[in-house]
Amino acid sequence: MKTNSKNELYDALSKKKAVPHFNINNLEWTKWILEVCQEMQEPVVLGVSEGASRYMGGFETISCMVNGLINDLKITIPVCLHVDHATSFETCKEAIDHGFTSVMIDGSRHNLEDNIALTKQVVAYAHPRGVWVEGEVGAIGGSEDGLDNELAYAKVEDCITFVKETAVDSLAPALGSVHGLYKGEPHLDFTRMKEISERLKIPLVLHGGTGIPDDLIRKAISCGIAKINVNTEFQVAWHNAVLPFVRDNPLVYDPRKVIKSGEPAMKDAVRNKIELFRNEK
Repeated sequence: MKTNSKNELYDALSKKKAVPHFNINNLEWTKWILEVCQEMQEPVVLGVSEGASRYMGGFETISCMVNGLINDLKITIPVCLHVDHATSFETCKEAIDHGFTSVMIDGSRHNLEDNIALTKQVVAYAHPRGVWVEGEVGAIGGSEDGLDNELAYAKVEDCITFVKETAVDSLAPALGSVHGLYKGEPHLDFTRMKEISERLKIPLVLHGGTGIPDDLIRKAISCGIAKINVNTEFQVAWHNAVLPFVRDNPLVYDPRKVIKSGEPAMKDAVRNKIELFRNEK
């Protein structure tokens, strides 16, 4: 069932848990994530970066693939199809026009005024079509799709102004998390996170969920994080399973068998994240 995730995110916020946002990179990734989420009866946000969109052929191809898998696998859980870190209005519009139910417009490379102007443009197009909009304030560090960002912590007042001016549905404030693998320990600003959540009363999003210790994930959820994004951790789990398979089976050239050798490890990683994000004692 396709959704824009509004009900799921506000339910998560009220119950102090987090909706899983899992990035997809191909057919197999999408199928495995959907199967595990259906098995565990967990709503999911399927995130698609601009780079992943180009790799898979485009937004129309991805939307058709997700719709087909939902039908063929008899998926009944809420599924949100989301653009992750779109950098332009045109990208968001194209995704929305092809059936995406949620978009993140990332104006973090702009100053606050220009970020607000860009985000307002996306909101004006998305909301009449029932599409959820996520914005970003500050700059989430690390590397994604070959784009590098220096971490810049979000200011509380900037977040307040941004949400008031744009009417975004959720916010990803940069508070110490990074994309990719951490170099050293993550330093999340929980005090600022809690203040932003209490003043805005909308779902907050944590990007860079890979590599953050479980106790810090739980603390972030208690401070208002209602959606957590994961990508790299699944890539690493898949990679670590496929390497020995290829080494031990040098005559296996069927790509289906090679790719599938990483399925159990990746599915286990998905299950573990879902259990963690449920934040059950």
